[in-house]
Amino acid sequence: MTETVSGQARRGRGGRKGLKMRRIFTRPGIHPYDEVRWERRDVVMTNWRDGSVNFEQRGVEFPEFWSVNATNIVTSKYFRGAVGTPQREWSLKQLVDRVVGVYAETGRKHGYFASDEDAEIFEHELTHALVHQVFSFNSPVWFNVGTSSPQQVSACFILSVDDTMESILDWYKEEGVIFKGGSGSGVNLSRIRSSKELLSSGGTASGPVSFMRGADASAGTIKSGGATRRAAKMVVLDVDHPDVEEFIETKAREEDKIRALRDAGYDMDLGGKDIVSVQYQNANNSVRVSDEFMRAVESGSSFGLRARLTGEVIDTVDAKGLFNKIAKAAWECADPGIQYDDTINDWHTNPETGRITASNPCSEYMSLDNSSCNLASINLLKFLNDDNTFDVDNFVKLTELIITAMDISITFADFPTEKIAETTRAYRQLGIGYANLGALLMATGHAYDSEGGRALAAAITSLMTGVAYRRSAEIAGVVGTYDGYGRNAEAHKRVMRKHAAANDQVRTLDEIDKAIHTEATRQWQECLKVGERNGYRNAQASLLAPTGTIGLMMDCDTTGIEPDLALVKFKKLVGGGSMQIVNNTVPRALKKLGYQPEQVEAIVEYIAEHGHVVDAPGLRPEHYEVFDCAMGERAISPMGHVRMMAATQPFLSGAISKTVNVPESATVEDIEEVYLQGWKLGLKALAIYRDNCKVGQPLSVAKKKAEEKAEPAAAPVEVGPVRTRLPKRRPATVTRFSVGGAEGYMTASTYPDNGLGEVFLKLGKQGSTLAGVMDAFSMAISISLQYGVPLETWVEKFTNMRFEPAGMTDDPDIRMANSMMDYIFRRLALDHLPYETRAELGIFSAEERAAQAAGQDPASLHTDDDVDPETLAQSAPVERPKPEKSSQAGAGAHSSTELIESHQGRTADAPLCLTCGTKMRPAGSCYVCEGCGSTSGCS
Repeated sequence: MTETVSGQARRGRGGRKGLKMRRIFTRPGIHPYDEVRWERRDVVMTNWRDGSVNFEQRGVEFPEFWSVNATNIVTSKYFRGAVGTPQREWSLKQLVDRVVGVYAETGRKHGYFASDEDAEIFEHELTHALVHQVFSFNSPVWFNVGTSSPQQVSACFILSVDDTMESILDWYKEEGVIFKGGSGSGVNLSRIRSSKELLSSGGTASGPVSFMRGADASAGTIKSGGATRRAAKMVVLDVDHPDVEEFIETKAREEDKIRALRDAGYDMDLGGKDIVSVQYQNANNSVRVSDEFMRAVESGSSFGLRARLTGEVIDTVDAKGLFNKIAKAAWECADPGIQYDDTINDWHTNPETGRITASNPCSEYMSLDNSSCNLASINLLKFLNDDNTFDVDNFVKLTELIITAMDISITFADFPTEKIAETTRAYRQLGIGYANLGALLMATGHAYDSEGGRALAAAITSLMTGVAYRRSAEIAGVVGTYDGYGRNAEAHKRVMRKHAAANDQVRTLDEIDKAIHTEATRQWQECLKVGERNGYRNAQASLLAPTGTIGLMMDCDTTGIEPDLALVKFKKLVGGGSMQIVNNTVPRALKKLGYQPEQVEAIVEYIAEHGHVVDAPGLRPEHYEVFDCAMGERAISPMGHVRMMAATQPFLSGAISKTVNVPESATVEDIEEVYLQGWKLGLKALAIYRDNCKVGQPLSVAKKKAEEKAEPAAAPVEVGPVRTRLPKRRPATVTRFSVGGAEGYMTASTYPDNGLGEVFLKLGKQGSTLAGVMDAFSMAISISLQYGVPLETWVEKFTNMRFEPAGMTDDPDIRMANSMMDYIFRRLALDHLPYETRAELGIFSAEERAAQAAGQDPASLHTDDDVDPETLAQSAPVERPKPEKSSQAGAGAHSSTELIESHQGRTADAPLCLTCGTKMRPAGSCYVCEGCGSTSGCS
C-alpha cells in the first residue's frame, strides 16, 4: 500500500519518486513459497464418453490445498512448453515466477517503485496472492507473459468498422488475429450503409447483415488460442439502423433452420459436423437502444430509422412493435441482447475522444473503438473472516496491489493491431472485478435476491472501484496520467463524482456491509481529492467478468456476480474418482443463522439426498431464501438477477457479464418487461436465456428423467446380473454395408420375442488384426446385451463417433456416417428400437424423414401392433428391482450440472464440452467446463 501524505506517493531512498509498498500477507526475509507445503501430483484428463486421454502430465508440483480440479486446469491450460520435453513447465512456481517476474522487472524499469525494497515487496505479495488463490489475472496473462510469444495480456477487444470495403476486410483480418491469440472482440456495424441505401455507383448496398456472414464463417474456422475454444465475438447494431429488423431476426431464422435439419437426420449438436452449415452461430448479437427509443416504446409512438451517411429518417416504425420483435427473437433463441446506449455514454470518462459504440463478447468491457482491456478478479471468499466480518483492510491493500500490477502490464504488453496498441496505451483501460459473490452472500446468511444481499454486493463493488481509482490517481502522481486525460479531464472527474454520489445512496442493513460502506465512502473522498490534484492513470478501472477458467483456478464456488449454481456439486478426488458434496458454504451459512451442529448435520444430509432445502428437518422456512440458487427447486427469479446487477452497476466503470435465465414458460411479454426494467434500473447491458429455447437441449431426455422420477421406488433388493442366452436356433439378419468405400457385414440375432441379443461384425480379411479386434468387440457387445444392457445405451455411446473410414453409405436410411461404428449402431437402432426411443436419439428412417418434411407426424407410420416397445427397448429382458432414489442420486454424473439434473429430474440448458465431453456450467454470459477449464468463449 502506498504511504501517502494527502494521497501523494513518497520519494524513496536517493530521492527517487515512486510508490511505497506495504506488506499484506508476507513477512520480511521469508519467501512466499517457503510458507507453503508443496506436493507432486499426476494429471491425467480423459473424455469420459470414450475413455480417450485428452491430456497427461505426471509429477507436477502444486500446494497441497489446491484442489484436483484447479491443478488439472492450470497444468493443461497454462503450463507452457511441449508436453514430454524438458522445456515443459511442471510446477506452479515456474508459472507464477514466469508471470510475476515480468511484472516486477517492468515496474522497476519504469520507475513505479520508490526503492528496490518496495519492488521486492510487490513481487512477494503478488506471488503470495496468486499461489493462495486470492485473485487471478485473466487467461491471456497466463498464456503469454514471460514466453517467446507476443506478450498479449488483454482478454477483451473492441474493433471498429467504417462504410468501406477496405475497412470491412480489415475487420475480418483483425478479428482473426485476436481469436488466434486466445481472446474475443466486439464491433458495432452501424456505420455500414443499409440495404435500403444506394452506393455511389448507383447500386444498392449489401447491408451489414450480409457482411456478418463472412465474419461468422471466419470465426467458426479459427479456434481461439489455437486449441481451447471457438472464437468469441459480439456484433452490435443501433436500433435506428434501417436494417435493424433483419438483424433482430437473423439468429431466430437460423434456429428454425437448425430444427429442420436436425429433424431431417443431420448432426446439429454443438460441435456436430453439420452445424457449420448454419450461419451467425459464432457471435452474440445485441441491439444498441437509445433513451429516445425506450421512451417511444413506453408511449407507444413511432420511431425513425436513419440513413447512415446523411442521418435523415428514411423509414418509420412503431417503437413498441420493434421492441416486441427484439423480445420475440430473444424468446426464440436468446438473441439479441440489449445495450442501453445513453446510460453507457453517460458514465463514459472519455467522451471528447469518441462515443462508446460496442462491447466485448460478454458485454462487460465497454470503451472506445479499437481498444482493449486486461482483467483480474478477486476471490471474495478469501476476505470473509471466521467471525463473519469482512477483512476490509486487506481487501483495500490487495486492490491497490492488483491495480498497480495491471497498469504495469500495459507498459510491456503487445497488441494484435497497431490501432489497438495506440488506443490502449493512450487510455490504459483496466478491468478489476471479483468472483465468489454468491458464495459470500450465502456464507454470511444473505439471500441473493434480498435487500441485504444487494446492499453487501453494492458496498463491496463501491469499495473496490473507489480504491482502484484512488490508486490510479496515486500512480498518475508517479508516472503520469493517461495520454488522453487532458482533453477528457472534466468528463472523467464528473464520472468520478457520479460514482461517489451513488455510493452515498447505498442503504446498509447490518454490521458487515456498514463497515465496508464506511471505508468505501472514505476511499471515494480520497479518490476525488487525489484525482483533482494528480489526474488519473487509467480511463477505466473496473467491471465484472464471467471468471470461467480463472474461477476454477481459484477454486471458487461461484463465478463473477452469479449466485450459487446449486447446493450440491461434483468434486474430483486425488488419485481419480469423484464424489458428490454439499457446498461448503451451506454449513457455514447454517452456523451463521444460529443452527446447532446436530441440526446442521441433519440439514446437510437432507440436501445431499434431495438437492434442495425445502422441508429439510429443523430448517425454518424464513431461511429457505438464503439457499436459493440459479437452478433447482427454488431457483432465483429473473428480476432477482436484474436487481442484483442494478445494485452493483453504478460502481463499475464497465458493465456486467451475466445472462438472466427465465423459465421455459416465460412469454414474450415477460422478456419485454425484463428488458424494460433493465433500462429503468440503469443497467448498461442485458441478455436473457429462456430455458429450452435452443436445439442443443435434449427435451426428450428431460421428459424421460421426469417420468422416471415420478415412478414409485420399489424396496431395494440386492441381485446380481443375470445372463439370458439365446436359443440355439434364433432369427437373424445379415446386412451388407459400405461406409466411405469400405465394405463390411453385420449379423444381428434376436430372441424369439425379438429383443436383440447378439451382433457379429466382419471387417477386413480373416486373420488380420482388424478382423480379430472386431470379433472381440462383437463378443463384448453380445454378452452385454445378454446381461440386459439396453441397446439404446450402446447407440448413445457410439453414434456420432468420428474416425475414418467415414462418408457416404449405400444405405438409403443412413446417407452419411461419421465412422463404421456410427453407421453400425444407427442401423441397429433402426432395426431393433421402437420409434419413440429412436426419436429421443435423433435417429430416423428415410420414410420418417420424408413424413417430417411433408409436415406429418412420423409416429403415425407406426401402429401399436407393429412392435412391442417394452420388448424392443431392452435387448434381453431381465427382471430387476428399482433401487431407491437416494442410492441413485448423482449416478452417472460427471459434472455439477449433470449432478443437478439427477436431483431435479430435468435436463439443464448447457452445452457439452468439446474437449472432455462433460456438461458445462454457466459462467456469466458463457459456459465453463469443470473438467478441463474450457470455455464457450470468455476468458
